[in-house]
Parts: sequence; structure tokens; C-alpha cells
Amino acid sequence: MPEPRPATSRKPATARSTRRTSKYPRNAAAPVLVEVQRAGIVESRHRGHVVQVGVNGDVESVVGDPEVEVTLRSTVKPFALVALIESGAADDLQLSREELAVMAASHTGEDRHVRTLQGVFRRAGVSQSLLSCGPGVPSDRTTAARLARDGEEPGPMRHQCSGFHAASLLLARFAEWSLEDYADFDHPSQRAIRETVARLFGTTPQALVVGVDDCGLATYAFPLSDVARAFALLADPVAATADDAERARSAGALTRIRDAMMAFPDLVGGNEALDTTLMKRRPGALVSKGGAEGLRGIGLLPGARGAGRPAAGVAVRIEDGDGFARSNRAVTVEALAQLDVLSARDLQALSLQHHPLSRGPDGAVAAQVVPDFQLAPISELA
Repeated sequence: MPEPRPATSRKPATARSTRRTSKYPRNAAAPVLVEVQRAGIVESRHRGHVVQVGVNGDVESVVGDPEVEVTLRSTVKPFALVALIESGAADDLQLSREELAVMAASHTGEDRHVRTLQGVFRRAGVSQSLLSCGPGVPSDRTTAARLARDGEEPGPMRHQCSGFHAASLLLARFAEWSLEDYADFDHPSQRAIRETVARLFGTTPQALVVGVDDCGLATYAFPLSDVARAFALLADPVAATADDAERARSAGALTRIRDAMMAFPDLVGGNEALDTTLMKRRPGALVSKGGAEGLRGIGLLPGARGAGRPAAGVAVRIEDGDGFARSNRAVTVEALAQLDVLSARDLQALSLQHHPLSRGPDGAVAAQVVPDFQLAPISELA
């Protein structure tokens, strides 16, 4: 695979995708979004960016820089899955919504995730030994403890990206392409995915800035506002493509993926995963997909922000990568509350996501994560 190109080499896809939408200076430090407080002392601070766009793609509210460049990491999965559906493979294999959900997932390696994928592999006549994502240890603590007790070795089916890799394998199997090298950058399945991602993000495969994700498949760099636009597209594919015939042909596939994720949120993440928790808390109102290094995209369906309000997309990025996986949770919940997606009752139910806690051996609270920022309408910044 060629070396990833620097972000500065990315060619503009459209005027909107590269246009500056605020006066936030490029060389300024990102704003502090979260503080970790212990004994009344600010122990650490986490900086980042949040952007919300309307279904027409216009930036509506922001904190930080909406054009900061990010790599999609696992937030790409719902969009890459479109290639499998549009190929005809999903219908040929009669993939269920559960199976589509786990292919769009960064799952926690629980038995239900593995069983769902095993069923697909058996039906397709494809060996799971072909998975090249590498072995994975479940991030679900209960499952990991049981497997350690039982002496089960880490395997690729437990890897959080096994569903994502399975989609590429099934695409190769349906098209009668070689299977052993399905993950290679120049394999036809990966070219098909690149073409699909480029089209859905409003650019061309040649203009993509490409990197390698930790699971071995490609990832792509875009401004954070483009991530939010993509999730507005996922939230309401028909409205978001009303004036774009090229992307409109994917509206059916995107709707199918969105509905699968919302119908089976446990398969998209798992126990304690924020994506799962949010979709279960607001069923039918939002679709959420996190990525590594402090990134998350959320699609807000029509009515999610109140009766009669159109769809929208939100993207959150924590600059330090959020190694403890706490800041993105707090910022995401706070942003959704500010956008009228979450009520006071929702915040109470999500208190451990909104204000993650550290506890001592006796169970007493030792430290607390506190989000502290305000999303501003873009009209106040322009």
C-alpha cells in the first residue's frame, strides 16, 4: 500500500467541503471541553471540537474548529457497508438486520456478536480463518473474564472489527474475487469500498487522503464538518440527497443500514458502549458510531431535536485521543443535551456517561469528569 498522503495534498471535493465556516484560527489551541476534577482540583483538561450540521450540509453550531482534519477510523463502517448492499451480496445472502448491524459495528466481542457472524460465515460457505483483522480480546469485561477463566485464546471473531472485515470477505465471495487477499489495498473489494466512501463524502477516490487503520483496512481523512455531514446523510438519506443524484442512488442502502443499527444497538457496540446506550435511550431518534482517537459521529433523525425539526449530523473530536475513553462520552452527551436531543430525564439516566466517575477501593467517588463548553450558532462566529 502506498504511504498515506499528507492532508495538505487533499484536493477540494466541493466548495462546501473545504470552505472555512468560522473565524476560528487554525494555529490556536483547541478549546477545553472537559475537566477532570479531584478533591476540588482540576487534575486534567481535554481539548476538542464539536460541529453540528443541518440535513442540507450547512454548519449550524460549533465549538472549536469545524474544519479540523480527522481520520474516520471506525466511523466509516456504516458508509463502507453500502458497497456490500449495492453489489447485491446482501440480498443474495439474505442478510438480516442483525447481521448488517454487526458489520457496521465496533463490537465488544460478546458471544452474541460472535454467534451472529458465525451464522453468516456458515451460510456463505466462507471460513472465518480468512479474517485478517488479527486476534481480539473482548472489551466486554464479563466476557473477557469468562474466556480467561476457560482458557480460550484470543481469536479474530472476537476482534471489534471482525464484522467490518466480514463485509469485505462477503463482497469478494459474491463477486468471485480472491478471498485470501481481500484486505489488500488494491484488492477489488477495497477499491469498491473506496469508490463508495468517496461518493458518499462528495469527492473522488483519487482525492482521498488514505491511511491504515489498526485492523489493517484503509481509513480516510476529512474535515470534522464532513463527518457531521455524512451522519446527517445517514440520518435522513432521502432529504440529504434531494439535490444530489449521484448520492441519491445510495439512499435505500443507507436507510437499510441505519435502520439495522437502530433496531439492534447491542450488536453495534455492546455492554457499556456509548453508541449502544444512546440508541437504546432514544430509539428511532438517533444513530451513533464511534471511532478511535476520540471521534464520534451521530445522525439525528427528523424530530430528534423536537417535533417538526429536520435531520442533522453531529461530530465530536477529542484532541488528545481520549485514551481513557471518558471525555468523548461526556462531550457527546452534553452536546446532545444542548441540541435538545436529550431531556433532563435522559441526562439522569445517562449520568455515568455524562459525568464519568473514578472510584476508590471502597466505592467512594474519587474524581469526576465535567464537560464545560457551549455550542454556538455559526451566525455568532461568522
